[in-house]
Amino acid sequence: MVFFAILMGLLPSFLMVALGGLVRSRLSVNAWQGLDKLNFEILFPTLIFVAASSRPIDPRDILTVGPAVWAILLAGLALGYLARRFGPDRFLDFAGAWQTAWRFNTAMAFVAVATLAEPPVGMLAVAVGMAIPMANVFAVSSLSRGSGSLAQTLKKVATNPFLIASVSGVIVGLSGITIPAPIMAPLDMLAQAAIPVALISVGATMNWGALARLDMFSGIICATKLIALPTLTMIACIVLDTDPVLARTLTLFAALPTASASHVLAAGFGADRELSATLVAQSTLLSAATLPLWITAITLVF
Repeated sequence: MVFFAILMGLLPSFLMVALGGLVRSRLSVNAWQGLDKLNFEILFPTLIFVAASSRPIDPRDILTVGPAVWAILLAGLALGYLARRFGPDRFLDFAGAWQTAWRFNTAMAFVAVATLAEPPVGMLAVAVGMAIPMANVFAVSSLSRGSGSLAQTLKKVATNPFLIASVSGVIVGLSGITIPAPIMAPLDMLAQAAIPVALISVGATMNWGALARLDMFSGIICATKLIALPTLTMIACIVLDTDPVLARTLTLFAALPTASASHVLAAGFGADRELSATLVAQSTLLSAATLPLWITAITLVF
């Protein structure tokens, strides 16, 4: 019954992804790219800021959540490298695919957390805020190896709207400042639009036949992201007797599919865009089966 309830909670979001696939031909490629740009620059940063700033944040949360999510990302990086021998010969192409082993889908994070009892939205926002810069630094470092463009790309990471929104939201949460209602109202409206727009866009740009191309290389990468990371995180939380709210947040974070825009970063560095886009689609489609299972486990264990 718990699994069925969680599945029903996630079903509307996966149906939104399916809707995107159905209506993809109704808009041009440029229109979908513009929608992605709107979400990246405005809607999702607003959602992250609102989630992080809407509750007081204990400084101890930062010191606890930060190292924990960084450890999860580092584990994804290390385990994902096990696929190197099965991947493309050119390291740059491998790096474009490798990043999908630790990057995460922020839209799905806020969808999934809502299915938990007493959703730890604020703590999840802190986790996302602490993870975004590190995930991007890992990705940029691997993609820029030998390219001589590290300084320029690190500057792009520092000006990432997600990073700016995360840091700003955490600062407001730490300060205890209450943002006036007339200012928060439009921010709330923008935040509410972020998830449906992101889900429809994912469905519209995703390769729906990607599962047919699942091989040893992509299997290891997807298994790292969807199985190994949440398994290791859950075991660590049990062994360390982690606070239940933090344990639910970290395990959910670890179980998320990869970032839907990973292929955009890969293409920006000249890596194989199709390979990373295929991995994004595979991770997203497989998460329709794995994510409800992990949320059920989280509910029963913690």
